[in-house]
Amino acid sequence: MPLIGYLAVSLMIFGLDQLVKYLVVTHIKLDTTISFIPHVLSLSNVRNDGAAWSILQGQQLLLFVITIAALVVMLVLLKKNRNDRLFVWALTLMIGGTLGNFLDRLRLGYVVDMFTFDFMNFPIFNVADCALTVGVILLIIALFTGDDNE
Repeated sequence: MPLIGYLAVSLMIFGLDQLVKYLVVTHIKLDTTISFIPHVLSLSNVRNDGAAWSILQGQQLLLFVITIAALVVMLVLLKKNRNDRLFVWALTLMIGGTLGNFLDRLRLGYVVDMFTFDFMNFPIFNVADCALTVGVILLIIALFTGDDNE
């Protein structure tokens, strides 16, 4: 797939993230949780003004700088490693997730989170976080397995 195709997938992830956030914000009151799959998954409407696990709370300028730098690095790596499919898919997911949370921070000053695991104590997360997590896992696998096409 050409690089433009991967970027289109990143934009689809970004769009899905923003759509789910919009639906949650318009249908679930702030700081409210609704059972979605009983004892497994609930939907919440919470605001997170930090990064993962609420680290760097209130440090919006630092998060902007880190995010822009990360996006630039990921785009450069995407172009440079276009022949390593697993690595490119990892970056594709990470770019889409990064854009989703970045737009929230830019537009709202916080990130909208909504998914809550009911069966374990785990931070509330969103679609962008899912894409980022899967992307990081794929990136680790890609780095350990390597690609001899370089």
